[in-house]
Amino acid sequence: MSDVEGEIVCEARGKVWLIGINRPAKLNGFTPKMMRELGAAYTALESREDVEVGVLHAHGDHFTAGLDLPSMAPLMQKGESAIGPDQIDPFDLRLLGPRREKPLIAAVRGITYTLGIELMLAADIVVAGSDCRFAQLEVKRGIMATGGATVRIAERAGIGNAMLILLTGEEFHADEALRMGLVQKVVAPDAVFDCALLIAERIAREAPLAVRATRASVLDAVKNGADAAIAQFVPIQKRLANSEDAKEGVAAFVEKRAAKFRGR
Repeated sequence: MSDVEGEIVCEARGKVWLIGINRPAKLNGFTPKMMRELGAAYTALESREDVEVGVLHAHGDHFTAGLDLPSMAPLMQKGESAIGPDQIDPFDLRLLGPRREKPLIAAVRGITYTLGIELMLAADIVVAGSDCRFAQLEVKRGIMATGGATVRIAERAGIGNAMLILLTGEEFHADEALRMGLVQKVVAPDAVFDCALLIAERIAREAPLAVRATRASVLDAVKNGADAAIAQFVPIQKRLANSEDAKEGVAAFVEKRAAKFRGR
C-alpha cells in the first residue's frame, strides 16, 4: 500500500467490525480516497449481518492529523463530499439517507486533530490514549469545522469550552478531554485498541435489538428532548418484549446460563 492516498482497512473479529485508518507515514491524514472508503466501511458495518459493533482505530502511533488539505481542497471549494449519497455518513450529520444504527467505539491516540475529533464525537464511546493531543485547527487554516464539532463540543463540553477550543485552535490533552466529557476513558497508549475492543465485545454479547433501541433512545432525547424520547418508551418496550431475543433473555435468566441472542 502506498502512503500517497492511504486506505481504510476493515476486518471482522467475531461480531466486531474493525475499521482501521491506514496512512501512518502521513499521520493518517485523510485523502478523498480514504473518505470514500471510510463511508463504505461504515455502510458495511450497518449492512453485514455477522457484525453488531464497530471499532474505529488507526494504524501507527497517531489517530489522524485531519484532512490532507491539498487533496481535499478542490472538493471543499465545490461544496462536495467524497462520501457517496448512498453511503452512511461517518460524521452522522445527514438528515436524509441511510444512518448508522449499530454502536461504534472510537479508539484514539497521539495526534487527534480536526476531523479526528469530529469522527470520535460522532462515535458512541471514545477510548483515548494518555498521549492524545487534540486540536480543532480550522480557524488557523481559514475554514470552519463542519464535521459536527461546532454542535457536539458545545453539547458535551458547554459553550464556553467549545468557544475556547474552536476559536483559538489551541491544543489540549487527554485529561482535559476527559474532564469535558469528550472522551469516556483514558488509558495507556498501547492499551487503547484492546480497551476499545473489549468494550465492543461486551456490547456485542447483548441483545442486538435492545442495544440499537437503547442507543436510539439516548440520541432521540439529545436531539428532540426528554419528552420525545419518553413518549416512545412504551411502544419500543412492547416491540422488544415480543421479540425472540426477549424470550431468550428470560429463558437464560431462569436457566442460569449465558443468553444466545440472534437479533430477532
